[in-house]
Amino acid sequence: MQPLFFRTTFVSFNLSFYCLKQELVVNLPDVSNPLWFLIISFIVYAVVVGRYFLLSWLFYRVFHVWRWEKWKSKKINQRDYNPGQFRKEIIRSNMTAILFGISGAVLLLLWQKGYMKIYEDIHAYPLWWLPVSLIAALILQETYYYWLHRWMHIPVVFRVVHKWHHDSHIASPWTAFSFHPIEGLIQAIFLPLILLFLPMNLYVLIVMLTIMSISSVINHLDIEIYPRWFARNIFGKSMIGATHHALHHKQYKYNFGLYFTWLDRLFKTESPVYDDLIDEKTSI
Repeated sequence: MQPLFFRTTFVSFNLSFYCLKQELVVNLPDVSNPLWFLIISFIVYAVVVGRYFLLSWLFYRVFHVWRWEKWKSKKINQRDYNPGQFRKEIIRSNMTAILFGISGAVLLLLWQKGYMKIYEDIHAYPLWWLPVSLIAALILQETYYYWLHRWMHIPVVFRVVHKWHHDSHIASPWTAFSFHPIEGLIQAIFLPLILLFLPMNLYVLIVMLTIMSISSVINHLDIEIYPRWFARNIFGKSMIGATHHALHHKQYKYNFGLYFTWLDRLFKTESPVYDDLIDEKTSI
């Protein structure tokens, strides 16, 4: 019953997003008009914050409430969340969503003016480019975020830019977008920047945005949801999950990746206790 509800709600939300996108594409007004820029910023904000609330609420309810008895042994940290943590995270995530809304309006403006490499016709490029462009974008984002994340852990930068996120000593689904405005801005500019030169189909872009949202919530869940068979295969070992990122919130100087463990392993920044902990949490 609960998994069915989860899937139905998520599909319904994405269908609503698809219909909204279709309306914007067909009847897109002049985004350079300040009034329309504000309206579109608000619409994108509403979509971003709506998806954030939907995913965070569902993951929290499913794993921390409805199915708690099944999943509590896989929780990384056994301490309770600090009083008021969720409220603080929601407020800060709303601020991040505002920045993402403005970034989305800028992206639409640049697309309307012909600067963006977004295309709608799937035959405008070879079909093989659809998955390749997605993989290329994810790798570029991984590289961008890894080095950005390491930069944000330089003490003087950390205190100003990144400490807000680490105020959540134990991550929760609500932590996913809980950033300082400077960090939110630096993250928000990534997609407009790469879409200036990387051709990407509109539907592939939507898939990437969905991956970004879901993986962020999973990584901050503080419950390891990946099964043992997945965590032990080649693909699973390269994926970041709740265990990997929970160690970052706990140890600070390890595990800087976003989606993949590759760069942490390459540059020796993966936690030395990660392999043992992921074995423990996936064997329960």
